[in-house]
Amino acid sequence: MALSIRQGEILDLARTEGRVLVEDLAHRFDVTLQTIRRDLGEMAEAGLLDRVHGGAVPRAGTVNLGYEARRRMNAGAKAAIGAACAAEIPDNCSLILNLGTTTEAVAQALINHSNITVVTNNMNVANILLANPGCEIMVAGGALRRSDGGLVGELTTQFFEQFKVDYAVIGTSALDHDGDMLDFDLAEVRVSRSILRQARKAFLVTDHSKLGRPAPARIASLSEIDTVFTDRPLPRDLAARCAEWGTDLRICPPEES
Repeated sequence: MALSIRQGEILDLARTEGRVLVEDLAHRFDVTLQTIRRDLGEMAEAGLLDRVHGGAVPRAGTVNLGYEARRRMNAGAKAAIGAACAAEIPDNCSLILNLGTTTEAVAQALINHSNITVVTNNMNVANILLANPGCEIMVAGGALRRSDGGLVGELTTQFFEQFKVDYAVIGTSALDHDGDMLDFDLAEVRVSRSILRQARKAFLVTDHSKLGRPAPARIASLSEIDTVFTDRPLPRDLAARCAEWGTDLRICPPEES
């Protein structure tokens, strides 16, 4: 389809922010809610966006966005989430950090922690934490994904099964409205499940763009997570489920620029 100037800007915003909301777009472009809904509907029919409650997300299908696009997306929110999560992790502990740009933000916020052991299958996490002399770093074996520096596969799963750590900090590619964490790569899903089994406490770090996004493989339910760190409140029904499960929600809005 030939995009209008407004639709082109909406698509750019969706790809940059990971999610666009009808009300925000109507205010931004000074048009009615109906106009924005029509724009989003046309773009969804053209295969450019997926409609979700209250807005739209970039069309993902069964393939994740590229690493650089994910790293830039919602960078301020990820930094706030990373700082809040790291603040809950004490010195003198052990933890696992898995794949994802938000877990990398947690690693960045752990630079000044002392006497911690970090086990990871994320080469980017390992490189970030090289700057912390008080951190022992243990890197998993496995098949290296050149696209994002992740290590996955049966060797990676077996590696994590040798540990029992205080904390697991994981990310997710998508979060369903029923509370299921989702991903695009079955090999990564198996590793994430193993990580959750090997930790005394589990933290999920995820920004709002993951909510309602489609992905084909299920990792686990939020009922298996102790604390969710995110930048915006979850929908009321999902927040109520988390309360029933005993899953704590921490809202970490980014700093005003």
